[in-house]
Amino acid sequence: MKTPTWYDASEEVKELLLLATDNWENSSLSEQYINQALEKAGDNIDVLVGAYRFFFYKNKPKLALKIAKKVLTIIEERENLPLEWEELQPILMERQKEESIRLYLNAYASQGYILAKLGQIEAAKLITERVKTIDEHRESCATTVFEVLTKDPDDDDD
Repeated sequence: MKTPTWYDASEEVKELLLLATDNWENSSLSEQYINQALEKAGDNIDVLVGAYRFFFYKNKPKLALKIAKKVLTIIEERENLPLEWEELQPILMERQKEESIRLYLNAYASQGYILAKLGQIEAAKLITERVKTIDEHRESCATTVFEVLTKDPDDDDD
């Protein structure tokens, strides 16, 4: 089995990720492989992003949210990003084409989507509205999620 070269991870971690994919239909086995990959990869952003997406699609939103938040924290630390939105927003707008900032915005948008799925609507609205102000080309799910969350139920387009 040939492992992908696009992940910045060890061959062992790549192999575990492939095994998780190959065993997608067997959720408990694929989850074991993902957890092993996470354990061995540490703070590897590529693996963490893959893991929160995996758990999202496996309908485990709490795990997906936990890992997405970890991605945000790691990038905040690595890029020395401020925690206050008023300070953070202009930096994200200016640097949004940088890979690490794009990953940050995607993880933040995903966090909003997951919170909506968990029923935390106000928190989801706040996050998706924030990302929407930056993501003018609708590259993340944030604008769509925000629109769904704020749609007037009496406003019928049919």
